[in-house]
Amino acid sequence: MPEAVAHIVDDDEAIRDALEFLFRSRQVPCRSYPSAAAFLAACSSDPTGCLVLDMRMPDMLGGELYDHLIERGWRVPVIFLTGHGDVPMAVAMIKKGAFDFVEKPCNDNVLVDRVIAAFAADREQRLARCDGEETRARLAQLTAREREVMDLVLAGKLNKVIADELGIAMRTVEVHRAHLFEKMGVKSAVELAGLLRNP
Repeated sequence: MPEAVAHIVDDDEAIRDALEFLFRSRQVPCRSYPSAAAFLAACSSDPTGCLVLDMRMPDMLGGELYDHLIERGWRVPVIFLTGHGDVPMAVAMIKKGAFDFVEKPCNDNVLVDRVIAAFAADREQRLARCDGEETRARLAQLTAREREVMDLVLAGKLNKVIADELGIAMRTVEVHRAHLFEKMGVKSAVELAGLLRNP
């Protein structure tokens, strides 16, 4: 997985410099951008880490950039930096799924702690997506009959009942079940159910 980076988007150079110094003093990798357009030009795909985003910028408001990221399907956690008057807007962004908002002026340690928490959330989310993709790939390898057997196994039915319902021999069910478990990388129906909880 690529290195997590705090992507700072703020039109105020002094704030960008201060945040870069702060993050680096806590060994938090970071990059900064003077505008939403500069960030979008530099990042062609969903970046790893988090986005520290100013609410008010001249070229594109932070909320507009966040809406744009959602439209692209990007899921990088976003922490909004807001002035007092921007709090209602920031709250609206939280309702859309933003990670957090921090009011300016902010406590340095609180901000860095939130960035570190966002890194952890991003990593967890990406691992879950990878697991889901792997599970879907395994499911795609199953034959139509193995899928039928799987559905009945997940319904808690015994091999004899599955054989009766599908009109096949119990030994054939056992073979399909063994192939199914092997392809899905599990050893029991319980493991299979757990794997498919969030495919």
